[in-house]
Amino acid sequence: MEDAHAAYPDLDSSTSFFGVYDGHGGKAVAKFCAKYLHQQVLKHEAYSAGDLGTAAQRAFLRMDEMMRGQRGWRELAILGDKIDKVSGVIEGLIWSPRGGEANNPFDDWSSEEGPHSDFQGPNSGCTACVAMIRNNQLVVANAGDSRCVISRKGQAYNLSKDHKPGLEVEKDRILKAGGFILFGRVNGILDLARAIGDVKFKRNRSLPAEKQIITANPDINTVELCDDDEFLVLACDGIWDCMSSQQLVDYVREQLNKERRLSAICEQVFERCLAPTASGKGCDNMTMIIVQFKKSISSGTSLEQVPISSDRPSEND
Repeated sequence: MEDAHAAYPDLDSSTSFFGVYDGHGGKAVAKFCAKYLHQQVLKHEAYSAGDLGTAAQRAFLRMDEMMRGQRGWRELAILGDKIDKVSGVIEGLIWSPRGGEANNPFDDWSSEEGPHSDFQGPNSGCTACVAMIRNNQLVVANAGDSRCVISRKGQAYNLSKDHKPGLEVEKDRILKAGGFILFGRVNGILDLARAIGDVKFKRNRSLPAEKQIITANPDINTVELCDDDEFLVLACDGIWDCMSSQQLVDYVREQLNKERRLSAICEQVFERCLAPTASGKGCDNMTMIIVQFKKSISSGTSLEQVPISSDRPSEND
């Protein structure tokens, strides 16, 4: 399974955080983001000042910075699998952080010396779609083709944009950075235009991170929640390849009339999308989070129940 998720209804006393990370080329980058991205949002000075959008943008770009060097290599190796995990654990015993720094959200991510000090970052990557709720404000940050959708009186509204290479703004950046698009894929490889990781697409030293062939720079969308808002869905493209935003909202609303457990509804969505054979639509990994709101939002947003996330790997992974 290459997907990961993060659900923190109480990121702090006033904010909830939810994120879906869809990995490609391996699971390590998705797991890295699930472990660290919300911590970087929390520690940024813009977060304390109430600017969640800026804090999220910096956290997305910070992931690429943190995955470089000896410490980045070691952490990715431990989060990876098979022989990478073995070598990472061995190296972790030699270059282990002092005092459990890896679990400290305010760790300054000090550099480490070792045989991978010149590591430029992973060639694998992940998309990231994050939603943060503070009072009646909802902030969505997205890089890639995962998607955030809200149901407002049963009407589906996309709160993020799928970053595909064919979009004019993405195509323009890709070409200016020296990349190309072949068969709808960036350099004939990636079918998305923004992602965390994928360092092989980010090697133009004359350009900032925001203008590389593939960028981790997210779109930020801020909306005010109201009493008409029923629930929020974050899901990776394994879901959206099979259902439109409105189809998913209709299905979740229908299931909410029968089932209170959000985890069970996630499972039902996966079953509906799962391909009968190991080819075509429904074979991709599927990760989804449903956040259901209480009816009264005007006095400050609250969650009717703890949001549940579920992961389902495709059968051919």
